[in-house]
Amino acid sequence: MKIRITNGRVIDPANKLDTVTDLFIADGRVLAHGRAPEGFAAERVIDATGLVVCPGLIDVAARLREPGFEYRATLESEMEAAMAGGVTSVAIPPDTDPTLDEPGLVEMLCYRAKKLNRAHIYPVGALTLGLQGERLSEMAELVEAGCVAFSQANVPIVDNAVLMRAMQYAATFGFRVWLQPIAPFLSRGGYAHDGEYASRLGLPGIPVAAETVALYTYLQLAQATGARLHITRLSSAAGLRLIEQARADGMDVSCDVSINHLHLCDRDIGHFDANCHLIPPLRSAADRDALRAALAAGSINALCSDHTPVDDDGKQTPFSESEPGATGLELLLPLTLKWAQETDTALPAALARVTSDAAKVVGITKAGHLAPGARADICAFDPAASTTVSRQALKSQGKNTPFLGRELPGRVRYTLVEGQVMFGE
Repeated sequence: MKIRITNGRVIDPANKLDTVTDLFIADGRVLAHGRAPEGFAAERVIDATGLVVCPGLIDVAARLREPGFEYRATLESEMEAAMAGGVTSVAIPPDTDPTLDEPGLVEMLCYRAKKLNRAHIYPVGALTLGLQGERLSEMAELVEAGCVAFSQANVPIVDNAVLMRAMQYAATFGFRVWLQPIAPFLSRGGYAHDGEYASRLGLPGIPVAAETVALYTYLQLAQATGARLHITRLSSAAGLRLIEQARADGMDVSCDVSINHLHLCDRDIGHFDANCHLIPPLRSAADRDALRAALAAGSINALCSDHTPVDDDGKQTPFSESEPGATGLELLLPLTLKWAQETDTALPAALARVTSDAAKVVGITKAGHLAPGARADICAFDPAASTTVSRQALKSQGKNTPFLGRELPGRVRYTLVEGQVMFGE
């Protein structure tokens, strides 16, 4: 279909474009912007007056809960949530059931997603079989099946010799290794940040050292092996300093932060709000503020939803017995806009963290920008409108989030995937 999007504020951070102009789409690709190509006759015209038109958002961490956890969410429900949130590309952690350690399973997941004709998915394969930290997965075969990187999700490898072998193998072939820094023995038995609020509530704490000890190990092993390392869901200022020091020493390492840790801290647990039971735990206000500033400065490369749908049975229990995780696909854009407003971050720079910068983390070249020839994955949103987070409004099957009841800036009006309008009027 040939589509003309008119009068929108087109923001393409990758190409430093920020202007009110028209966008022309044909055959699932961006054809041109500004002046219509010769002979172009639009089959549909979308009036984007007052809207921001940007590349479709890229979420570097979202669990769609298939296979194995369909009682919490289905691929269909979470794809609809992605469309409502303007998210057109999603990287999926490997902690499904069974885990993403078998090429056939990855191929099946990619096939299912393609048949649904919604967001593009980018599976992150299991670094070790069953995430058990013992035997390496068949990484080369998993890449052929569609995996873009390898991870342990939030299941750390206890044996550093195994981790080093995994990094050596990945480095040999240039595969990306994504690791969440969790020292298993320091975090064992903990449920919240080891600080004043956990002490008041009587919750066993998880110290910042659980992040920094693991992170230091990962950085040392990556430097020794030459592995391409990405740190997922950074939660502390101390962890951030380790990454900045590694970069100062010449190491190429990227990192991301979740929308939850960008806006919340340990005091938001309040009176045992299980919606704030997350991995990693919400840290101190000082940690949160450091992460916000680092994202604005570009020290943190990408912002993700860390979308983890949990059913009501998993949350309506005592805090320490509740299931960790929160829904977030539909909140990625409004919480990005909220952070930008509160930190005076320019809109193009803010959108870069969930478009072009996120594309670099995942390794996508045909999305995350609007240059002619790019895949026409597009989000058009109204920056002047607002979104009230409610269980009824959320498309995701997971209705639990710390932001329930809050009014957030921005509302998605249209989502296009490969030039097809998948959300909107």
